[in-house]
Amino acid sequence: MLDNLDWRYAVKKMDPTKPVSDEKIAGLLKAIRFAPTSSGLQPFKVFVITNTETREKIAAAAMNQAQILEGSHVLVFAGFDNYTEERIEEVVAQHAEERPGTREALDAYYDMLKSIYLPRDAHVNAEHAARQAYIALGFALAAAAELEIDTTPMEGFDPAAVDAILGLPEQGLKSLSILAVGTRAEEGDWLVNMKKVRKPDEALFVRID
Repeated sequence: MLDNLDWRYAVKKMDPTKPVSDEKIAGLLKAIRFAPTSSGLQPFKVFVITNTETREKIAAAAMNQAQILEGSHVLVFAGFDNYTEERIEEVVAQHAEERPGTREALDAYYDMLKSIYLPRDAHVNAEHAARQAYIALGFALAAAAELEIDTTPMEGFDPAAVDAILGLPEQGLKSLSILAVGTRAEEGDWLVNMKKVRKPDEALFVRID
């Protein structure tokens, strides 16, 4: 897997004639679903988009980045705009159903969580939810490398425009990041043969023994 992390890069040109298989997409989505989040809340949704018209609209809101149309799939990570009683209770109910005999302990823990989250400013909660979504995005990038799926993560887009395209305000969601998914083109990508450049260990890691 570590070799594949060197293999991956933010693809600049994708081949529209080589879509990613359903099997590989399923693996990618499983990695996102299994990503850890604070208190298991998973406070986000991921929109998996193959519809051409929708992708054209998103591309227009994302500085016409070609990978959105050249790839076979576009994933939009959208975080909760706030935590609510209902959203937290959904998590409690699912855990209680799938782990019989835990309801009392779950209620005690999540009641404590509600007492912290629910009085907080919506912006604070939205930022917290966004951080959880980015953990899932990280898992997606690592899993894509392992599966040899090419990807391009993007923040260069108009969030308000993408929110409107996908009807996110009505769902209590905010778009955070876009992940174009496809297959690198054999020609025309200036970055494909470039050496991967990262800070050296001594500049990045601080060891405290």
